[in-house]
Amino acid sequence: MKILTTEFIKSSKTLSTCPKVDFPEYAFIGRSNVGKSSLINMICDKKKLAKTSETPGKTQLINHFLINETWYIVDLPGYGFAKSSKENREDWLKMIEHYLQKRKSLMLTFLLIDSRLKPQANDTAFMEWLGKNGLPFYLLFTKTDKLKPRQLEEHIEFYKNQMLKSWEELPPFICTSAENKKGKDEILQVIENTNHLFSQQNGL
Repeated sequence: MKILTTEFIKSSKTLSTCPKVDFPEYAFIGRSNVGKSSLINMICDKKKLAKTSETPGKTQLINHFLINETWYIVDLPGYGFAKSSKENREDWLKMIEHYLQKRKSLMLTFLLIDSRLKPQANDTAFMEWLGKNGLPFYLLFTKTDKLKPRQLEEHIEFYKNQMLKSWEELPPFICTSAENKKGKDEILQVIENTNHLFSQQNGL
């Protein structure tokens, strides 16, 4: 798949104010400062599509970007940012959970994980929540260019072993890098393979 057109549609505070259910969409979410905006920009070949910031927790709304006039990338707020107020974190989490559970056009969630870190409690808790709610997702390991190949292999293997303690089957994963465009083709292929299911899922 080639990205021919990209357009920011709107930011929404609630599910009810999101764009109408007309195209399949793919949510991107992860811990604050995991490199989500940079990865979205890399996938779309557009440096300033999703706003990047050195300040974690900047994304606070549900952001819809229309791709090729046929599907959406949805940039969701990051979680786990300690400097945000407890009330804000709870509101964001409720908004995210409501969107993920109720959005009829959501086909798949891409959960971003910093490849340099050992499994983080809020990441594993979020995975458990996705699994319990029967929501399909891919793991996207980010910033893999920061590790040597052997280090990356060891980190991924450690992650797998930790997850197998509570998961019967591991979710699929893709190694990515916003710097060298690693993983771009694989992500777009997953989206292309999934888009055709939208009409079946929504009786169109």
